[in-house]
Amino acid sequence: MSIIQKGKFWHLTLALLAILSLPSQATAQRLQGKVVDKNNTSQPLIGANVVWLGTDKGTATDASGSFSLALADAVSPTIVVTYIGYTPDTIAVQGKSTVTVALGSASGLKEVVVEGQVERHSALTSTQTEIITVRDLEKSACCNLAESFETNASVEVSTTDAVSGAKQIQMLGLDGAYTLLTTDNVPALRGLATPYRLNYLSGTFIGSIDIIKGMGSVLNGYESISGQVNVSLRDPAKTERLYLNLYGNHLGRYDANLNLSTNLGSKWSTLLMLHTDQLHHRVDRNNDGFMDLAVGSQYNVYNKWKYEHGDWVSEFGINALTEEKIGGQLKYSENQSIAAQPYYGTESDVDRLSGFNKTSYTFPGKPYQSIGLITSATHHAFTSQYGWRAYNGEQNSANARLIFQSIIGDTRHTYKTGLSYTLEDYSESLSDSAFSRTERIPGAFAEYIYNNAADLTVVAGARVDYHNLYGTVFTPRLNIKYDFSPTSIARIAAGRGFRVANPIAENTAALVSSRRIRVEEALDPEEAWSVGGSFTHYFKLANRPGSFVTDFYHTSFTNQVVTDMYSSPGQVLFYNLKGRSFSNSFQAEVQYEILRGFDAKAAYKYYDVRTSYKGDLLQKPMIPEHRFFVNLGFATPFDKWRADLTTQFFGLMPLATLEHQPAPTEMQERTSDRFMTVNSQVTRAFKRWDVYLGVENLLNYRQPNPIIGADEPFGNNFDASMVWGPITGRTVYAGLRYRID
Repeated sequence: MSIIQKGKFWHLTLALLAILSLPSQATAQRLQGKVVDKNNTSQPLIGANVVWLGTDKGTATDASGSFSLALADAVSPTIVVTYIGYTPDTIAVQGKSTVTVALGSASGLKEVVVEGQVERHSALTSTQTEIITVRDLEKSACCNLAESFETNASVEVSTTDAVSGAKQIQMLGLDGAYTLLTTDNVPALRGLATPYRLNYLSGTFIGSIDIIKGMGSVLNGYESISGQVNVSLRDPAKTERLYLNLYGNHLGRYDANLNLSTNLGSKWSTLLMLHTDQLHHRVDRNNDGFMDLAVGSQYNVYNKWKYEHGDWVSEFGINALTEEKIGGQLKYSENQSIAAQPYYGTESDVDRLSGFNKTSYTFPGKPYQSIGLITSATHHAFTSQYGWRAYNGEQNSANARLIFQSIIGDTRHTYKTGLSYTLEDYSESLSDSAFSRTERIPGAFAEYIYNNAADLTVVAGARVDYHNLYGTVFTPRLNIKYDFSPTSIARIAAGRGFRVANPIAENTAALVSSRRIRVEEALDPEEAWSVGGSFTHYFKLANRPGSFVTDFYHTSFTNQVVTDMYSSPGQVLFYNLKGRSFSNSFQAEVQYEILRGFDAKAAYKYYDVRTSYKGDLLQKPMIPEHRFFVNLGFATPFDKWRADLTTQFFGLMPLATLEHQPAPTEMQERTSDRFMTVNSQVTRAFKRWDVYLGVENLLNYRQPNPIIGADEPFGNNFDASMVWGPITGRTVYAGLRYRID
C-alpha cells in the first residue's frame, strides 16, 4: 500500500470513529437518571420533578420513572428531586452521566420551618391567592376577623349602619354574602350569622387567611361568586403551648385571649382557645344622642383536636359562643319593654354552637392517592330588636363531603371526585311575619388538575347538585395558570355561582331606619357568571425583592335578589332582577422592600358596580368607584421593634335617601364625601413578651351626621343605614402578648 493510500485509509478510519462516537458525545452532554421508591426500588415514581439546583431548568420523570437533563443548563452539579408525598432530596452529580434517585415516603415527616420573607401572593396556586400571615395580623389590633383585613387591599370591611355594630366584608365590589367564608376549608359563618359573623372569630384563633379571587374550586360548594376567604385556624400540633393576648382602648373596650395547647403522646394534640370582649361604656362624641359604638359582651370557646398515626390524619373541633349587643340612644334601657320605651335602641342576643371533623387516609405506597371525609354541623339562634321591629331567627345546618383523589398515569394528571350533602333549616320572624324553609341538597363533583411542573396548571371542575326547592344546579369552574417564567405568572378564572339569599339577614341595615320592608314577589335563587384574570411579576430592584400584581374580574348576574332603596322613598323593596346587574373590578398592587426591614405596599382599585332598579341601571349605593391603599412596615433586626402605618383613601360613593326625587338619576347624584383614614401601630418585642401601642383613624375623620333624623328616631325621616365613613373618630389602644413555645 502506497503512502498516499495509507494516508487515505487513516483519514477514513478517523472519520468513521468520529461518526461512531457522536451518540456517546451527545449522551455525555446530558444527565440520564431514574427516580424510584426507596422502599421498593422496582417501583418508578412517575411525574417526579427534577431540576438543577438554583435554576428553573428541569423536567418530570416519564412512565418508567426516567429523566434526562441538559448539562449545559446546570449552574452547579446538583439536582433537586421532589415528588408529592415523598421527602425531597438534593443529589450531587458531579462527574456522573447516570444516576438513580431513591426517595423515601414523607409519612411522619416533621415540619421544617424556614424563617424569611414570605410572598404574600402565592406563585404556586392556580387561583389568585393572597396570604395573610400571623405577622400581618399582628400589624394591627386584630381583635377579631373584621379587623384582620386592615393591612390588606383586596378585602374591604365596612360598618353596615350607625347603631347596631354589624359589619360586612366586600370583595370585587360585591357584598360579603357573595364571598364564601370557610374555616379550615369547611363552610362556616353563613346564612343567618351574616350580620355579626366577622365578630365570631377572634384574631388569636387565626393561623393564616387565604383570600382567593374568582369562583375558586367546586369542592367547597356552589355558593362562591366573588371569591373565597379561607381562615386557617391554629394547628394544635404546631402552635405555642401558651399564648396570651390582652387589649384595651381609651373608649373602654377590652379583650382577653388565652390559647393553651399540648401533645398527648405521639399521636394526639389539642388546643383550647378562649376569647372574651367587653364594652360597657356608652360613648357619643358627635353629640347626636346616639352611642357611637354598640356596647355588649362576647364569650367564645374553641377546642380543637388532632390525631396523626401512619396514613391516618383526623381533626375535629367544637365552638361555643354567646354574644349580646345593645345600640341606640344613650338613654336607651334594655330592661324596658318596647311599648314603654321612650328611646330608640337595638338589641341582639346570639347563641351559637358548631363542630366539625376532617378525617383522611393515604393509601400505603401511593402518597398521591387518598380519601377524606369532612363533616360539620351548626346551631345558630338569635333574638334582636331594631326600634319597633323584632327580628328573630334560628338556623340548623349540617354538611358532609366525601372526597377521593388520585392520579391518571402520573402526577401531572390528578383528579378529585366526591359526593356531598347539605341540610339547611331556617326559621325567621320579622315583626308580625314568620317565614321558614328547609333545604336538602345532595350533590356530586369532580375536578381534574393538569400540572406539567414547568409552566402550565389547569384546574377544570364541575358539580351537579339537586336542590329540593329549586331543582338541578350545574356549576362549572375553570382556573388556568401559566408561568411565562418563574417570576412572571398569568392566571385566568371563569365559572358559575349559585346561592339562595337571606334578604333580611343580609340587609339588617335597612331595619335601622324608618323604611318599610316590602317583598314584591317570590324570590328566586341568585345566579352569576364570573370571568377574570391576573398577572403577577416578582422582581428585584437594587437587589431588593418586590412584586407587582394586577387583576380584572367581571361578574354578571343572570338573577339577583335586588335590594332597592332608590325607587320608592320610605321603603326597601326586594324583588328579582329585571334587567342587568354586574360588577367590574380592577386592582393594581406593588410591594417592595425599600431597605432591609422596611417594606412598602401600595394599591389602586376601581369599581363599576351597577344594578337595574325598576328598569334604571344605576350604581349600587355605598361602593366607592376609586380607592387607594398604602401600607408601610418597618422592623429592626430580630424584630425587636416593629412599626406599621396604613393609609386608605376612599372616593365618592352614591347614596340612597328617604327623600323623594323626580327621577332615579337625580338620586344617584347624591354622594358621600371623599375621605382618608390612617392607622398606625408600634410593637416592642422581648424574649417572650410583645407590647404594642396603636391608633386607629389617626386624622380623626368622622362622617358628618351619620344618622339622619337622629332627633326623631321614630319619625318618617330616620335613617342610620347610609354609613360610608368612620363614626367613632380617633381610637388609641394598647396591648400585650405573651407566649411560651
